[in-house]
Amino acid sequence: MIPSVNPSGSDTRGLLYYLYETGKYEDHTDPHLVASFDGMSPDPGRDPNATLKDLQQLLDQPVMALAKHARPAKHVWHTSVRADPGDRILSDEEWADIARRIVSATGIDPGNGQPGCRWAAVRHADDHIHIVATLVTEDGHRPDDFRSGARAQAEARLIEKELGLRQVAPGDGTAAQRPTSAERHKAERQSRERTAREELRETVRRAVTGAKSDEEFFDRLADAGLLIRKRAAPSGDLLGYKVALPDDLNKDGEPIFYPGARLAPDLSLPRIRERWSGDAQNDPAARQEEAIRTGPGTPAAARRGTASAVWQAVLVVEYGEDAVVAAHIAAAGEVLDALAKTSAAHTRRELRDAATAFERASRSHVRAVRGHDRALRQAARDLVHGGPALGRGEDGATTAMAIDMLFFLITTAAHWHARKGHAQQAEAATRAAEYLRTAYQAASAQPLGVLYQRGRRLSRPMLQRQTVLLREALPQLAEQILAEPGWHALAATIAEVEAAGHDPAALLSAAVERRELDTADSVSDVLVWRLRRTADLPADASPLSENGTTGRKSSTRRAATRPNAPGRHRSGEETSGKTR
Repeated sequence: MIPSVNPSGSDTRGLLYYLYETGKYEDHTDPHLVASFDGMSPDPGRDPNATLKDLQQLLDQPVMALAKHARPAKHVWHTSVRADPGDRILSDEEWADIARRIVSATGIDPGNGQPGCRWAAVRHADDHIHIVATLVTEDGHRPDDFRSGARAQAEARLIEKELGLRQVAPGDGTAAQRPTSAERHKAERQSRERTAREELRETVRRAVTGAKSDEEFFDRLADAGLLIRKRAAPSGDLLGYKVALPDDLNKDGEPIFYPGARLAPDLSLPRIRERWSGDAQNDPAARQEEAIRTGPGTPAAARRGTASAVWQAVLVVEYGEDAVVAAHIAAAGEVLDALAKTSAAHTRRELRDAATAFERASRSHVRAVRGHDRALRQAARDLVHGGPALGRGEDGATTAMAIDMLFFLITTAAHWHARKGHAQQAEAATRAAEYLRTAYQAASAQPLGVLYQRGRRLSRPMLQRQTVLLREALPQLAEQILAEPGWHALAATIAEVEAAGHDPAALLSAAVERRELDTADSVSDVLVWRLRRTADLPADASPLSENGTTGRKSSTRRAATRPNAPGRHRSGEETSGKTR
């Protein structure tokens, strides 16, 4: 159950007109009062002799009784209380009791002999009510409604338990502001899927992804078509910004601007600047490393680099200090945004949904220490600069590889939040992981299908030898893997690993070391991507010839075939730093 307390307003009659209007909104059916401050207020929905003006004048009476100069300019308090879609339909009597409890808990009408405000609860749909109150008590004072939103949320948690409704995870004040009812209905009138606030939040979030300066950030906002207003100090220093959609206008035809902090707590300009405070321009070693990069990479290269960065981040989130973990979790959100922006159509929707869900998990009261998350932010930047990926070939296969790695990082983040008691963040990360699971299934079907067929064509002696190798390297997982449909794809990958001069037993052991696999639908799938990334094999096996080799060998694989070359891992330890 979600109470949503809106900013105070000044027009009681206008709000009542909206609540009782049935011609414009599909969910406005049979509007009527379920409760009020005196239990006898006129109901324009059920009483043919009652009017909206009657109800408005009754509610406003304590306000109008004050001297004109003493009347508050914003005297209308409004909250909606909405049940979860999975909850049963509540009766009018149940909604009436909920309304009385909400106004009592928030200080609007505290009861127990204390003077309260006048209020009315209107139900115009099965799943929610609206409560309207005027913010002057019967004795002419302002009510004690401080933090009424948080108090309404706390009471809703108690109501959920008592009525057997879905229990919403308690908030911690770090969530982005929800769209108001007016914003939602404006979006419906304009046939928008989302409100302007939600569209702006996503656009700004994506503009931040991998950005390294104010100039780059604002250039991206402009390229996305947003209107921008900057706030500067007298010295000329930039202090903040506002953004608007060009076609989101107020009644005077002017664009409606939202400050970054009103879109999400971490989208204010100072908080955004923290992201690039530890980037390469402030670290000479990192700046030199970036300088030797060979320009914009391909989408496939960006995805392979992302998989490596995410692989490293899993360990940090599992075992790192809280402030460093928080930075990695926030940067993981940037990677999700970048991947959603640049992936092919058949995975884009699920990746976008994953990024949107994970946005809630990227913030908590644990303040991130930036700089340690540089590799993930660079991965996000490379994804953006690598450009759109195809849904097939190496682009498509490396997308599956990156999603597979991200699934485990996001799942690990969910576990971390749960351990810290961050209920909403843990739930959001879990939802994001489910979207990633769906996206992975779409991305991996073709490349794994190719590997499966290749594995089915392996000779019986080779397949038997690899079975023995698997049982020796992973005795606790071997029987489970051998029973999975993906075993043949893994067998084909092991053959390629061995042909490239690597020790497959060592790589298999490294692939499961300190990385949880309990949430994997298919352990063999996971090992396929981890081995192919670690051994620097193409993610897409389609171009390979029947003997499992490709016509073009990388310098790494050529070196790996020479005697005593660094690529041979006789000791079972990998020599490349990026594989740990």
